[in-house]
Amino acid sequence: MRTLVIGDIHGAYLPLMQALDRARISPLDTLIFLGDYVDGWSQSPEVIEYLINLRSSYNCIFLRGNHDDLCLNWLNTQQHNSLWLKNGGQSTIEAYKRITQPTLQHHQSFLETLPSYHLDSENRLFVHAGFTNLNGVNFEYFPEMLYWDRTLWEMAMALNPRMSPKDPAYPKRLLIYNEIFIGHTPTTRMGITIPMNAANVWNIDTGAAYKGPVTVMNVETKEFWQSDDAYTFYPNENGRN
Repeated sequence: MRTLVIGDIHGAYLPLMQALDRARISPLDTLIFLGDYVDGWSQSPEVIEYLINLRSSYNCIFLRGNHDDLCLNWLNTQQHNSLWLKNGGQSTIEAYKRITQPTLQHHQSFLETLPSYHLDSENRLFVHAGFTNLNGVNFEYFPEMLYWDRTLWEMAMALNPRMSPKDPAYPKRLLIYNEIFIGHTPTTRMGITIPMNAANVWNIDTGAAYKGPVTVMNVETKEFWQSDDAYTFYPNENGRN
């Protein structure tokens, strides 16, 4: 019985399949997906359809990412956000042109139900991006920050690793939860394609939207499994490059 956390996917259906296969997922596992299922590669509808079906046989928790929220807004309004289009949204629009209306509505309903965070019995927080309130996610004044914030990860990265949590100056946000698992900010920005750890924060977004892999990590042991680099599955596409 493992708890497995899965990083950003961004329409990379084939890499997702490979990563889950390499992790040898079991119905006894708990699978926590950190969001950003869409926007990037051409198989966003396939990713969503797979996740919807996966929950019938597996214990799954699907969190909301900023791209999922942007996609949902488009599905609800059909209004085009130019920034979204430039950051993977166009591939999602093109992909959904081949999807039937009932399937599209089914996917829309799925996206509407996504929670913004998950807190488990071990006081481990799972959230797409981060949070800003010093008292934790339950007190966040701006709920959108749970899937947009980058300051939590930036703070953890900048923290002196020799600084004690007992130091009065130690960041309070890092004391609330035993561990925090995030996506959103690709590790490839640091030239790294494996999960990164800073303080008690683990970043599982290994850049599948760009030229990195999809990653699955065991929360307890920190063992991880990865797909091949996502771009190798889609040689005629650009992803979010």
